[in-house]
Amino acid sequence: MIRSLFAFSQSALLGALVLATTSTGAFAQATATADPPKVAAPKTSASTTPVPRDGNWMKRHESMNKRVAEGNVDLLFIGDSITQGWEGAGRDVWKERFAPRNAVNLGIGGDRTQHVLWRLENGNIQGIKPKLAVLMIGTNNSGSDTSEAIADGVKAIVEKLKTELPETKILILAIFPRGATPDAPQRKVNEGANALIAKFADGERVEYLDIGPNFLEADGTLSKEIMPDLLHLNPKSYAIWADAIEPQLTKVFGPLPAAKAE
Repeated sequence: MIRSLFAFSQSALLGALVLATTSTGAFAQATATADPPKVAAPKTSASTTPVPRDGNWMKRHESMNKRVAEGNVDLLFIGDSITQGWEGAGRDVWKERFAPRNAVNLGIGGDRTQHVLWRLENGNIQGIKPKLAVLMIGTNNSGSDTSEAIADGVKAIVEKLKTELPETKILILAIFPRGATPDAPQRKVNEGANALIAKFADGERVEYLDIGPNFLEADGTLSKEIMPDLLHLNPKSYAIWADAIEPQLTKVFGPLPAAKAE
């Protein structure tokens, strides 16, 4: 009887060992043949994907390429219609303050960050070595993109400038205020972007400057006397812009020579 119990115990133990070994092997096989965990592909944003535009946009782009190819470019202004407006409401200030510094206007009305990226990849900065590039872009993204996406687009532009123009200093301007009041939706989006864009300054080649308060009343409202449509500038506000960045330009170019007497 004792021997029978002993034999039964041995048999049960052996069976348990076989079962454990079989289970372990099956688990290992299942683990080995299971599909690896899927890693989500990085998301791409429209604000960082270079794209051109149709119509007269391409003609202006090509005209800027032609001007750049002529050389003698020491100062760049890069942006949208607000920058292009140096050729309109801001032309007198441009002639006085920037033309003597061999400035070139790379602004196109309606541009978003993705359009500027395409231009920079297709001739706008080819073959030149400017001393300073002034960048202000992103307000046209604010109707469809988040603050984070706008900042990503600006960062892509800054990185492109740093790579393609290694001797050029970069002055990033905060996106200008828009809308009548501080709680205007697109102004809030731009302010969120500006908080992120400010971090791109590196203390060396890249500087960030927010001149937005120079356009605003003490209570944060924006007057039509400064921006007639609460977005675009007039001669008065272009002069404000020029005055606000003059210290940065003086550091790079030195002071403007005194105007000659008539």
